[in-house]
Amino acid sequence: MDLFAFPPFAFLLDAAYRVLMSVSALLSPLAGAASAALAIVIITLLVRIALVPAGIAQARSEQMRARLAPQLREIQRRFRKNPERMQREMMQLYRDENTSPFAGILPALIQAPIVGLIYAVFLRSIVSDHPNDLLNEHLLGVPLGTSLVGSVGTFSVETAVVFGILIALMTVVAEITRRVFRPTLPPEPDASPLTSGGMQRALGFLPYLSVVFAAFVPLAAAIYLAVTVIWTLAQRWILRRAYPLE
Repeated sequence: MDLFAFPPFAFLLDAAYRVLMSVSALLSPLAGAASAALAIVIITLLVRIALVPAGIAQARSEQMRARLAPQLREIQRRFRKNPERMQREMMQLYRDENTSPFAGILPALIQAPIVGLIYAVFLRSIVSDHPNDLLNEHLLGVPLGTSLVGSVGTFSVETAVVFGILIALMTVVAEITRRVFRPTLPPEPDASPLTSGGMQRALGFLPYLSVVFAAFVPLAAAIYLAVTVIWTLAQRWILRRAYPLE
């Protein structure tokens, strides 16, 4: 089922597309053929700036969960044989601290549709029954609708250079993210499978998923992903220092 076939979603998708094309037209005298690529960068940054309050809320929630983690583990240890009592005690702890185990979910839910809408513009060749002219624009001679994997049969030096720079940049960001934000403490002896050492190591490689996606999606989406991962790393680094984990 195509979600954007429904009129309200189709309208939002077309509105996002028209904003991008309008910004590209404004930048054309300055950036020339690269105006659409620059418009993607600017719109992505504006979206991420608008979502900073949601990121702050998530950082605060993460800090709260880290502070309460020892008490939650103690409750789990004491009442592991009585799940109902364990649940009541945990919820009481959250009430005493004036927070909720779901405090970090709402900001994520707010971000998802906005980011998804912008991302969808770069993946569709047709937007509201008209061609997506954004994908016909170029960056250093490479159409924004070109994907690295899809261009294997018609590979060019320009395609290799542009995608090579983006993927190399995203790989560096992914490795920095993995090293900076990996768990600093060993898991508890009775840790659940989701918090075990092996699972934490596996989760540490999640930042590399964006690198993989960048090879399959159109160049326009790859630019969006590159800007997003750089912004996310910088924002997490700043917020981690503003709201350090105990």
